[in-house]
Amino acid sequence: MRQYIFSDLSNSDIQNLISRNADSGNEIREKVEQIISEVKINGDLALKNFASQFDKVELDSLFIGIDEINHLASGIEEDVKKAINVAYKNIKKFHETQISKEDKVETTAGVTCWREVRAIERVGLYIPGGTAVLPSTFLMLGVPAKIAGCKEIVVCSPPQKSATVNGYIAYVAQLLGVEKIFLAGGAQAVAAMAYGTESIPKVDKIFGPGNQFVTMAKTLIQSTTNTAIDMPAGPSEVLIIADETANPIFVAADLLAQCEHGIDSQGVLLCNSESIIKETLSEVEKQLAVLPRKEIAAKAIDNSYMVFVKDLDQAMTFSNEYAPEHLILATDNWQQISDKIINAGSVFAGNLTPESAGDYASGTNHTLPTSAYARSYSGVSLDSFVKKITFQHISESGIKNLGPTIEILAEIEGLQAHKNAVSVRLLQSRETSSKNQDC
Repeated sequence: MRQYIFSDLSNSDIQNLISRNADSGNEIREKVEQIISEVKINGDLALKNFASQFDKVELDSLFIGIDEINHLASGIEEDVKKAINVAYKNIKKFHETQISKEDKVETTAGVTCWREVRAIERVGLYIPGGTAVLPSTFLMLGVPAKIAGCKEIVVCSPPQKSATVNGYIAYVAQLLGVEKIFLAGGAQAVAAMAYGTESIPKVDKIFGPGNQFVTMAKTLIQSTTNTAIDMPAGPSEVLIIADETANPIFVAADLLAQCEHGIDSQGVLLCNSESIIKETLSEVEKQLAVLPRKEIAAKAIDNSYMVFVKDLDQAMTFSNEYAPEHLILATDNWQQISDKIINAGSVFAGNLTPESAGDYASGTNHTLPTSAYARSYSGVSLDSFVKKITFQHISESGIKNLGPTIEILAEIEGLQAHKNAVSVRLLQSRETSSKNQDC
């Protein structure tokens, strides 16, 4: 890991350090554009061809149904079922607290405004599979989609060699009541959900992580279709703020946990203790040596760095500039700095709170903004699966009270028809009042 001293860094040095938006390059873009075009034109046939080309699987059908889902789910280990059940319960409990109903407000006498929540009707969940089996991602996306009340949940996951999906993903589908899983992966799955094929329905919004091809596909379809995406995505990252109360063993484990995601992942340590930094470096080397994914993690560690800071306030200043996906406060004094957090996807407070907890089972959602998008995006939540529609109702007294204001504003903007829409109502109201008085 590279090492820096904060006081030696210029503003441009800091900006260079925090800049990590992945450049996918024209080559990936061109390949993804070709894949999208092929799916758009040839639908199911293109998906089967891509399954043969990329997944090395010949598919007769592009989906598995409820019977096969139940069969696959029945074969997983009992301890895994129990673990998934705990995660499901916690994620459900946390997201249910996000259900809200807003009060109506009378903005002017006789003018009432309010918002009502409606679920997005059809959502698409992309769940990576194959060698990277991610039942946790299925939980993180499927649970809030169900709570929100989405009418149709379209699930795509890459086919395994057996032309089906992993049993763990099938078990989550069973828990969620999902009765069909489509066997499509990569950019082609995103394209299928964006445009629709003979088998896969077109959806209104696509959720889920993926490699550079999936990320590029989501970026392209958002700009070329009316299908939305959850958020921009990039390589996974963690930033750790630590002081003399931190445990170097824990800090090293947290850095490596993030770095084993992929070679372009990144771990950053900001610490005001030179001894903690030295011990953490030693622990990183020791723990890295025995990791099954050590080659991947090692390359990500080369992409990572540590900064010696004067104090936690200085660390927080750097962190807010970085805007991390995951922010760990590895200090007993986390409550003293937590209110200074401005930009972060998800925060892990205290020395006994690993980022892994949020990845799997504490209840918060692990689908988070990366690459500094935490400056403007939140992580996935119940709100991600709903729309909030504004309503207003104006009574007779309301149009009398507010109408003249609208007429003036419409007139100064030169929109006579807008003014007339109010004026005719005011005229009718006056005529009705006059008739009532004559009676």
